[in-house]
Amino acid sequence: METTSSRPAVSRMPVVYLGHGAPPLADDALWTGQLAAWSADLPRPTAVLMVSAHWEDAPIALGATRTVPLVYDFGGFPEHYYRVAYPAPGAPRLAERVRALLGPDVRDAPERGLDHGAYVPLVEMYPDADVPVLQMSLPTLDPVELFRVGRRLADLRDEGVLIVGSGFFTHNLRGLDPRAEAPVPGWSAEFDHWGDEAFRAGDLDALLDFAHKAPAARLAHPRTEHLAPLFVSLGAGHEDLDTLRQVIDGFWFGLSKRSIQLG
Repeated sequence: METTSSRPAVSRMPVVYLGHGAPPLADDALWTGQLAAWSADLPRPTAVLMVSAHWEDAPIALGATRTVPLVYDFGGFPEHYYRVAYPAPGAPRLAERVRALLGPDVRDAPERGLDHGAYVPLVEMYPDADVPVLQMSLPTLDPVELFRVGRRLADLRDEGVLIVGSGFFTHNLRGLDPRAEAPVPGWSAEFDHWGDEAFRAGDLDALLDFAHKAPAARLAHPRTEHLAPLFVSLGAGHEDLDTLRQVIDGFWFGLSKRSIQLG
């Protein structure tokens, strides 16, 4: 695997699912500090395999394995958000391993750069952009299928790879209130509280069946792409479900930032 530091990775890397929000979340001192502290507490990865809510493509596609321009997949923001750079090295050997684990249907998207679901958190976690990164598409939004994909990727953890699912634990932009003093919407608070309890209980069945088990599921996720990366992470970390810990919680303009680590 790609090596970025003389400090060896632990024998088995953790797996994470995190909230990435929108580009302005990078201006939130609390959130950026939380991400920086989290990465400092993690073993140094040899590479990052990123699964972002902002790339759906089937069959599974792998992004650029060399440094290419970022994908500014958002509109209507101030100009400085479109000037962010994150020239992380590509991870061609990791791409080879993903192909070997997932099979011959995996295809390449060699010009596809990191989208904001990938680079926004990585800028805070690895600001020197010195960790090789490979982004992988979501081939489906089905929780069980994504869990199976994650299980097939689990061996990468023994090779120093940090598998990151990047989404947002509640994501209803029509319900987002730009006022800093605005109360958290009831649907977001209810779904977040349910998630907290499901994570504490290690209730994998409930999490996979969130659409039927969680309160306000359709309001919290009118479309489920921002929760979908969670299921890849749960699959990759399924053997460490008993170690699950919730690293970040709270809300950003009413949306839940709840983020977890396994292992």
